[in-house]
Amino acid sequence: MALLVLAAVLVVGAVVASALALVAVAAVAAVVLGAAATKITHTELVTSRREANRDRAAQAKAYEAITAERIAENRAHTEHLTGLVEQTRADREKTVAELEAALAAAHQRAAEAMKSRAEEARRAAEAQIETAALRERLAEAENRAAEAIVRVAELEQELDVVRADLAARSAENAAWRAAQSA
Repeated sequence: MALLVLAAVLVVGAVVASALALVAVAAVAAVVLGAAATKITHTELVTSRREANRDRAAQAKAYEAITAERIAENRAHTEHLTGLVEQTRADREKTVAELEAALAAAHQRAAEAMKSRAEEARRAAEAQIETAALRERLAEAENRAAEAIVRVAELEQELDVVRADLAARSAENAAWRAAQSA
């Protein structure tokens, strides 16, 4: 800026002095000083752009490091959640297997109780002499059968609840994995 002001002062001074040689020298000096000012401005512009590019490159490297750290954290979190989901699935499957075994045992007991009831009923019909004692046995067998039927119904309800929960967890896991892969 100072160079342009100096050139303007020289030109104005030469014009005021009305000397043709002095005007020519002032004009040449103005062109040279303008070129020098342009060169200085250009150099400062290039320097500031280089510094800005360096800053952007450093910032990009910092973001790259942050991104790598976040990716590592995300992977660790994903592995942790996957482990929890797998453990939950294993626990649910174990529970389902236990309930199915209990249900099978209850069905077996119910079948045995029903068979026992039928046997007791047949004996009651054949042995009318022991009616009082057989009626008591029949009542006990019917109570056991009713308890077994109630227990079978309870176990079937529990099994349905556990299966529904397992299906919901599997759906959540699938949705979570789909969201992670997206």
